[in-house]
Amino acid sequence: MTRTIQQLFDLKGKTALVTGGSRGLGLQLAHALGEAGARIMLSSRKAEDLEQAAADLQSAGIDARWIAADCAKESEIVRLADETLQRMGEVDILVNNAGASWGAPAEDHPIEAWDKVMNLNVRGYFILSQQIARKSMIVRRHGRVINVASIAGLNGNPPGLSTLAYNTSKGAVINFTRALAAEWGRYNITVNSICPGFFPSKMTMGTLKALGEERLAARAPLKRLGDDEDLKGLCVLYASDAGKHITGQWLAVDGGVSVVTGG
Repeated sequence: MTRTIQQLFDLKGKTALVTGGSRGLGLQLAHALGEAGARIMLSSRKAEDLEQAAADLQSAGIDARWIAADCAKESEIVRLADETLQRMGEVDILVNNAGASWGAPAEDHPIEAWDKVMNLNVRGYFILSQQIARKSMIVRRHGRVINVASIAGLNGNPPGLSTLAYNTSKGAVINFTRALAAEWGRYNITVNSICPGFFPSKMTMGTLKALGEERLAARAPLKRLGDDEDLKGLCVLYASDAGKHITGQWLAVDGGVSVVTGG
């Protein structure tokens, strides 16, 4: 029997691991999955932030726990995967969101800063996806991988912004998503990307200060920035059976910026 739309979006009985989940976009995504019924494991580097975020989710009636781990380090990623599986059981949904940025002109960009951004934003996504797939998703022939990219991965930036490593990493995430989806489709694992536009957050404070909220909003046909609700629908679509026939795709959630600028 064909399921109702409510049944297709229902995540009850599912478990999600969300990296970079202690604040900002990661916490919004965790709320979305939890509100749809999933149990949530949050991860980021700082225990204090995670404790507060988990309490926020729990106050909304969501089963949420946390593990502090640095997703730029392979040993920490392996520990995160193993401890999540030990404490939560199988992982049905992986949200790769932990990320870093760095602002500097290309000719002066520090090599160590380039490595920091690429290690977390690309290498970390790959290692954690591999760990969770090997240890939980492939054997069960089921899984949802959601990679947070950015419209910064679609092309260059407007004048005033110099984030070469970040843009490069997010472009890599988009093609990582496509390539991984092509490989893992045979295991019934879908892999998709969310490409946010500008959302006010701790990471984007420098951009907001440099360009101004009004100027950034003016770039979008909708004349607004992203808010605390705007990623929720797409996240649950990708994570649920409503999106079971969608894989290898990216979608910009940017108020239309990429429509008029190409990225």
